[in-house]
Amino acid sequence: MAKTNGKMIANNKKAYHDYFILDTYEAGIALHGTEVKSLRMGKCSIKESFIRVEKGEVYIYGMHISPYEKGNIFNKDPLRVRKLLLHKSEINKMLGKTKEKGVAVVPLKVYFKGSLVKIEIGLAKGKKLYDKRQDIAKKDQQREAQRDFKVRNLA
Repeated sequence: MAKTNGKMIANNKKAYHDYFILDTYEAGIALHGTEVKSLRMGKCSIKESFIRVEKGEVYIYGMHISPYEKGNIFNKDPLRVRKLLLHKSEINKMLGKTKEKGVAVVPLKVYFKGSLVKIEIGLAKGKKLYDKRQDIAKKDQQREAQRDFKVRNLA
């Protein structure tokens, strides 16, 4: 289980809405210098990104890192495919789980851990429409309970 204890860069709230997160992993990302500088400025999006395991290596597609303003010729393509750095045993576990029906690997968070850029990825199983409705109803109930509790304590 990965724990985030650094500066958050990007968060994928949609993944928590669309999937049940079964397990999480912390991975490094292979980046170039200007990409790291752009990430320090918080210019990253993982909303439309996805992860694939190919030939024993893990890659993230569709992760958008805006070009660094002062990087001129050193800037890379903002949507280029980036390699994720994981242990071989973690990759094998992930590969075994993704063979099951309905299990996917999704990016959850991008953050700094010390001076390193890390990404939290999760093994996820898709939610059905009724699951999403149940989650929304549960959140509404909790919100109402919080309001009632707040009103009672103020009076």
